[in-house]
Amino acid sequence: MNKFCEYIKKYTEGKTVCILGFGREGKSTYKILEKYCSPKSIAIADLNPVDRNANGLPENVELICGKEYQECLDRFDMVFKSPGIVLEKKPEELKCQITCETQVFFEVYREQIIGITGTKGKSTVTSLIYHVLKESGVDCRIAGNIGIPVFDIAEGMTDKTVVVCELSCHQLEYMTVSPKFAVFLNLYEEHLDHYGTMENYYNAKKNIYLHQQPFDVLWCNEDIKTDDMPSIVLTVSDTNENADVFVKDGKVIDADGDAYAIPTDKIKLLGTHNHYNIAIAYGLTSLMIGEEAFTKALCTFDPLAHRLEYVDTVRGIRWYDDSISTACATAISALKSVPNVGTILIGGMDRGIDYQPLVDFLADFDVRVICMEASGKRVFDIIQASSSFNDKERVHYTDHLEDAVKLAAEITPEGESCVMSPAAASYGIFKNFEERGDAFKKLVAELRTEN
Repeated sequence: MNKFCEYIKKYTEGKTVCILGFGREGKSTYKILEKYCSPKSIAIADLNPVDRNANGLPENVELICGKEYQECLDRFDMVFKSPGIVLEKKPEELKCQITCETQVFFEVYREQIIGITGTKGKSTVTSLIYHVLKESGVDCRIAGNIGIPVFDIAEGMTDKTVVVCELSCHQLEYMTVSPKFAVFLNLYEEHLDHYGTMENYYNAKKNIYLHQQPFDVLWCNEDIKTDDMPSIVLTVSDTNENADVFVKDGKVIDADGDAYAIPTDKIKLLGTHNHYNIAIAYGLTSLMIGEEAFTKALCTFDPLAHRLEYVDTVRGIRWYDDSISTACATAISALKSVPNVGTILIGGMDRGIDYQPLVDFLADFDVRVICMEASGKRVFDIIQASSSFNDKERVHYTDHLEDAVKLAAEITPEGESCVMSPAAASYGIFKNFEERGDAFKKLVAELRTEN
């Protein structure tokens, strides 16, 4: 039994425990509690029904399901909250202890964790750092918002295992411990439907560094550096030369003027925004491996799906899937990155973000724009009402993705590219951005069979 198993056993011993949310992480929590722990009792609370037999749950595990599933929380000593659950009351209004997998795991392994957050790019940077370290022979594991609950990797951990952990705002929201090595990539308008204001959203993200110690390290975007960062801060930027690490023309330049040349002709990561991501990975992994090992691993890294992913060439058009895009900045990056881009597909769920920066960019960027869904309609209306947006004939509106792809196939000239970079969430239309990206790929494939 490693130190994590011993810790979680002591942490829950004799306690009444409730697992709030029985999705992937909730099931992971139950597995560890059932295998290693001896709490006084275990209950599972979820808005949706939980099938006792299908999940192998014994009769002594209480199931609390339905709209009132959170009304029971004060009956328990300890509640393990899943990241997707929004608490109906603030933790300080509850008598129970609110905790989560990430909190407990970090309490045990904080010194061995590289934590990555940011509005955009965190999955790419997490995967890249993990790939580089693993290919270089480092004992490492990947977990977190990337889709692997941290309890799933806890068994078999040693004191030398490095954990590369992607952290969402929901995972960070109530954290009271920060990783020794932290990355804060960027901050854009996002999740305002949950947090209400950018300040609240930022406050959740801040827990990536707020509880760091003086000799911990934070890699931070130059634009979001503040005075409340307690550790050693290394700033990174691709726009501000005053940053500790500056990315320009395919080079990563440090404060001493030393430069690392990104092998742009040998890597699969598309776009200059990924040079920023590479700079973060290079700086962080340089603490553990050499430059030659980094370059070798970088050249074998395959980009994640739905992130400026080349799909196919159909009807002479190169199609790109950037379904991960839920912000203006990512759609703008897509337009700057995709070769010979002729058309962009924009729109999805409207979460109230400010689309003016994207509209301003589109006004001066010669590309056909196809807007769709609720947020796309808002972008379309802003453009039509704008007196400074010329050539409005290149801007179109369709109801849904299927119509947008068909229109793109008609108006995109052969030899040019079409990218779906929605600058909007997929919820309410698709289950998630992955499902949206898969739908886009299927629609592109269907163009081959149409007359």
